[in-house]
Amino acid sequence: MTVVNGLTMYSEVQSDSFDELVERYASLVKRIAHHLMLRMPASVLVEDLMQAGMIGLLEAARNYDAAKGASFETYAGIRIRGSMIDEVRRGDWVPRSVHRNARRVSDAIKAVEARSGHDAGDQEIASELGVDIQEYNKMLQDSSSSRLFSFDDLGTTEDGSGSERIAGDSPNPLDELHKGALRENLAQSISQLPERERMVLALYYNEELNLKEIGLVLGVSESRVSQIHSQAAQRLRSRMSDWRVS
Repeated sequence: MTVVNGLTMYSEVQSDSFDELVERYASLVKRIAHHLMLRMPASVLVEDLMQAGMIGLLEAARNYDAAKGASFETYAGIRIRGSMIDEVRRGDWVPRSVHRNARRVSDAIKAVEARSGHDAGDQEIASELGVDIQEYNKMLQDSSSSRLFSFDDLGTTEDGSGSERIAGDSPNPLDELHKGALRENLAQSISQLPERERMVLALYYNEELNLKEIGLVLGVSESRVSQIHSQAAQRLRSRMSDWRVS
């Protein structure tokens, strides 16, 4: 994985405030990189994520506008994660079969819940897919590394292509309206998830605990936490399928 000439893009920026922001928040890049590494395969190196993240931080320092209301840390965190995600996507290390199985899980959840009127359980989903529970858990484990990134990513296509946009970057005001409505719908969908799935998402994304720490809280293994996270993501995708674009 290589980030080509990324840092040289900003060599001419001499602003003191720019330099201060980069120096102050460099540790944020490291923290986010290590947090994302918990869900990455061995082929992804933390150094690659940190290099990509530094480019995101430099972009954030250059483009940040306090008048938009978000704190710099919030804005930079979005930029840093997005830059890391884009770099991993360019590596194209997730097989298409993983994306297909993730879509199958999402479709199975949607079918079971439409038919039953209640949250689809593990065994129900496995039966809908025509696999045993062990194979279903393996599908969840495989898809977890390809869908951990961001719930803003619900608009990606089946092969995982698509890009994340940050509020304020779009030239079309209608895009901003759509994004706000999506976030509101997403928040409602998260609140309706099964309790354990809501807890995993909250501990991972809000509290930024790692998988081992979440496992200790819930009394389950790290791999089970990963499976719960993946199932929550696929359940959200199934419930928000109307928001996806082709």
